[in-house]
Amino acid sequence: MENHIEFVDNPVDVELNKPSKSKFLFHLGLFGFLLFFIGCNYGLWTRSYKSTEKIVVPESTQYNPKYK
Repeated sequence: MENHIEFVDNPVDVELNKPSKSKFLFHLGLFGFLLFFIGCNYGLWTRSYKSTEKIVVPESTQYNPKYK
């Protein structure tokens, strides 16, 4: 009883072609990192502080202070 497995050479198969596999994993990692980066920046952008009031700065603390 012989168990003979015959492999079919498929150039599209990533497991059989090492350069293709590393290129695929590199692009997958780059795409994942890019999505993570864009998602984090979008989250920071949407939750940024937006002031709704006009802040009154005393004249004595400005860059060119005005004293009485």
